[in-house]
Amino acid sequence: MTVSSSPLVIAVPSKGRLQENAAAFFARAGLTLVQGRGVRDYRGRIAELDGVEIAFVSAAEIVALLAAGNAHMGVTGEDLLRESISAVDTKVELLAPLGFGHANVVVAVPQAWIDVKTMADLEDVAAAFRARRGTRMRVATKYVSLTRRFFAEQHVTDYRIVESLGATEGAPAAGGAELIVDITTTGATLAANALKVLDDGVILRSEANLVASLSADWAAPTRETARILLSRIAAEEAARTTREVATYLPSATADLFMKAEATYAAHRRRPTTDGSIVLTCPTNKVAALADWLIAQGAENVTVAALDYVFSATNPLYEKLLARLG
Repeated sequence: MTVSSSPLVIAVPSKGRLQENAAAFFARAGLTLVQGRGVRDYRGRIAELDGVEIAFVSAAEIVALLAAGNAHMGVTGEDLLRESISAVDTKVELLAPLGFGHANVVVAVPQAWIDVKTMADLEDVAAAFRARRGTRMRVATKYVSLTRRFFAEQHVTDYRIVESLGATEGAPAAGGAELIVDITTTGATLAANALKVLDDGVILRSEANLVASLSADWAAPTRETARILLSRIAAEEAARTTREVATYLPSATADLFMKAEATYAAHRRRPTTDGSIVLTCPTNKVAALADWLIAQGAENVTVAALDYVFSATNPLYEKLLARLG
């Protein structure tokens, strides 16, 4: 049963570091997650925005709620979405990466396999393994769907999957499988178990995303609540990736501003007055812009962080509307 047009339901992790990171993400946008009557209450709200219900659930439940349309939005990893939902891109929209929960789904083989460096090498090994032993090479994994799709794309067919219920990385040493497909952040656990990632064996580079369900009930009041929510998130993201650059340059011309925009993606914040210039610029271009302005005759260039940058255009909401129709 899908949710009603009100409230907007957002599913977030119910515990641990993921919940903390999700709360911090919303807090940066000035949105405070309030967990009902305490940590044992699995329903909550956003203190600064009416019409939102927060569902604190497990990672697997978040994916299920989004797939069924029982939550409008959720915070979850791309790896879980692509593993658990068939034809995932027709059912959900990944609105924004959140900058946490980074991990890669990888193909890892024993370090002792010194001649096996690529998936093409693995295909040769799999064929030789079956010819020699009369059985298929075993791949231990929790990512059954991702593994099957990736191996098919790489034309590796002589294998069988052993679904992992525990620590997947220990399967080869324990004799339960010849290789694994698992998730890793630093690769340290794989190395500790004498495993290595194939050179072209990264199946997916995953991180937590703000995800929208395309099958939820997106009635007009719910869409308006989503617009307000996403405008605040977009404003914080724009501020975090933008800096205000100010200087004094009486010789500034229209051509100078055109060059600043073309080369450094810098935009005039307000009309020039008495040679005072205020620009906004992507954070990663600030130093180069400052050097360039000094080369044009500026004596000093100051740079300031911004709290929020609200805009008449809301890229996150427009992305959602484009999928909803």
